[in-house]
Amino acid sequence: MDDTRDHNAEPPVAAPPRRSRRKSGGTTLRDVAKLAGVAPITASRALNTPNVVSDAILERVRAAVEQTGYVPNMLAGGLASRKSRLVAAVIPTISGNVFLEMVQSLTASLAASGYQLMLGQSGYEDSREDELLEAIIGRRPDGVVLTGIMRSPQGRQRLLTSGIPVVETWDLTPDPIDMLIGFSHEKVGEEVARYLHARGKRRVATLSANDQRAMRRMKAFSATAIELGMARPGEAEVPGWVVPAPTNVGLGRSGLRELLARHPDIDALFCSSDMVALGVLTEAQAQGIAVPEQLAVVGLGDLSFARDLQPALTTVRIDGATIGSTAARFIVDRSQEREVRDGIIDIGFSIIERDSA
Repeated sequence: MDDTRDHNAEPPVAAPPRRSRRKSGGTTLRDVAKLAGVAPITASRALNTPNVVSDAILERVRAAVEQTGYVPNMLAGGLASRKSRLVAAVIPTISGNVFLEMVQSLTASLAASGYQLMLGQSGYEDSREDELLEAIIGRRPDGVVLTGIMRSPQGRQRLLTSGIPVVETWDLTPDPIDMLIGFSHEKVGEEVARYLHARGKRRVATLSANDQRAMRRMKAFSATAIELGMARPGEAEVPGWVVPAPTNVGLGRSGLRELLARHPDIDALFCSSDMVALGVLTEAQAQGIAVPEQLAVVGLGDLSFARDLQPALTTVRIDGATIGSTAARFIVDRSQEREVRDGIIDIGFSIIERDSA
């Protein structure tokens, strides 16, 4: 038989090799559905609304997910539903134990409603907070929880125009962005001064981090102490020493040394945090200073170690767990278009009296 093919024709072009799914985007819902032997829409229902499929199908789909390592594309789902199921929290520092109780409570409370927490560290500079907020808003979370009041006009405007539910915490203001859970730092300072005055202390001092909330507490403490006669005649404020934020034990120790070098007669010290107070107690013990007989010490935060120190630390307790759980409830309710009543809450504070004062 004659060969009628054109021997001068170009050879056929080979088909390009098939790309693997792993290289082009990873395992998909179709892969899960195929392995489970169901339609993609059924696999989607099993993952998103498991109550509408049978137990047998649900088990097969979950087994396929486990086998393939499939993770749903939350961005695609968020674009369709306009819900990300993410909440962003901004704290000054992840090393600040005083915020730990709030973060743990916020995380657990959100998880119970199917939301996840995204944590951002702003530092103690407003400019860094603005940059962080810009990145957060661009990702369209279902809510933002701020530690403190938003004082940057630029950041405030961005949050207002974003339409994202916002909860400001750990402070009070007559003009919140949206919702608010906090307490008065000025009242903390005033009440600690009165507490020490009632216990016979007359030469008080402050040892504070240089963040603005702590400085407001110390200013109010000093003003009240002056009114109560707890300073030398003619003094406009009580002695104080300021250390960088975030604080640590070493700064508490060195701060006490600096204060005693300048004011050896002080008989009580209000510290901006329990961590600073721990350093003060450590240095006092090293110098043979009796606490509280020679020097009373008050901290802030009621951290887990405060009651176990020797002497146990008198401190100001802030209910971080309530701040976290309430902020979570506010965000979830607003995200699910439920009315939030009493969206501004003053949770107050309490002075926990122990041996150090």
